[in-house]
Amino acid sequence: MEKIKLINGIKLLYKRAENNLTSFTIGFDAGANREEKENLGIAHVVEHMLFKGTNSRSEYEINKLCDETFGFCNAMTNYPYVVYYGTTLDEDFEKGFEIYSDIILNPCFPQKGFYEEIEVICAELKEWKDDSNQFCEDSMFYNGFEKRRIKDLIIGTEESVRSITIKQIKDFYEKYYTTDNCVISVVSSLNIRDILKIVERYIGNMKAKLVSEKGIIEENLENIYENNKPGIYYEYRDDLQGAKIQYCFPIHNLSPREVSALKVFNVVFGDGTSSILFDEVRTKRGLVYDISSKIKNEIGIKLFTISLGTSNENAYKTIEIINFEIKKVKELRNFFDKECLLKLCKSYKLRRMVALEKSIQTSVSLCVYEIMYNDGFELFSEFEVMKDITDSEIMDVVNKVLVNATVQVLMPNLESRR
Repeated sequence: MEKIKLINGIKLLYKRAENNLTSFTIGFDAGANREEKENLGIAHVVEHMLFKGTNSRSEYEINKLCDETFGFCNAMTNYPYVVYYGTTLDEDFEKGFEIYSDIILNPCFPQKGFYEEIEVICAELKEWKDDSNQFCEDSMFYNGFEKRRIKDLIIGTEESVRSITIKQIKDFYEKYYTTDNCVISVVSSLNIRDILKIVERYIGNMKAKLVSEKGIIEENLENIYENNKPGIYYEYRDDLQGAKIQYCFPIHNLSPREVSALKVFNVVFGDGTSSILFDEVRTKRGLVYDISSKIKNEIGIKLFTISLGTSNENAYKTIEIINFEIKKVKELRNFFDKECLLKLCKSYKLRRMVALEKSIQTSVSLCVYEIMYNDGFELFSEFEVMKDITDSEIMDVVNKVLVNATVQVLMPNLESRR
């Protein structure tokens, strides 16, 4: 693995692969966290508009070339980043990288087709709300926070999206699609010298325009967090048969080492079919089909969450059991001895490596880690830190995090069926 900084400030991360595929990601610190309150969703709209045409290619030509060149390609906007990624055969990497470089460096942001694309995004917004798990999480964020960006959807609201103009799109692009905000990651069996030549050929001449108010932006990011509003919140929908339940606990005040301790704990608590939550709620009582807890450590999110689905009549009982299990784990003592910790670290590492088995996932994750933590290769080194975590550190973190939950319950609207 290698990291190289180009003359214009772009960071290139390379990892050797043992196949004839090349996966690459071009990412920017230009996600929804960068938006102002009055233009929610603009980061996602910019992502869409980049594919509407360049100075030399139409939208149709871009789509046709992508179909011909990539086995898989896509783009994604999250709160802390936006990424453009794809996989080609080794011999087509240069062609694929040239296409994406043209999309990113030379967008024309045409007026023609702009309003149609806004309609596409509004349709995506409606589809997003149709997903009951996503809707439950979005409701939890909305009810659980006063001013965090995650209170509103990444793609904004229909009102905010329809109010966005071409000028605002161009301004956002010029401000945040900059060399010091850009990371490129490549996972390939091609050697690093050949990769570097291609990257420099097509994106090395990207002007070294910097975010002039970088310091101000970083300072603002420090203020994007707030404590949650604890309590149980209910939403009702006519189209549901069962109930969805989600918990969240903020972790933005944790140090990196404390986050590592929480990751070790989560292997026992809610990650897997032998976890405490799965065993107590699913295996022993049969109240759910699936239940899990996750650590969302992305900038702007930083939450520990529990998610499950159950029947409407078992919702309250399930919450009662989860709360009881949370109380029990906070009283554990001397559970995480050296032998236990080594097993948990090995289990965590195995699951992470399986998740990164696909080269495109490795590429995206390397890019995202570099954007958020300034260290893409931490993706492969965090296990070493975990081995030194102690029982007392884990229990300190558990008792620090698992308090004052925001609980969102999404239930069928039984009244409307009578």
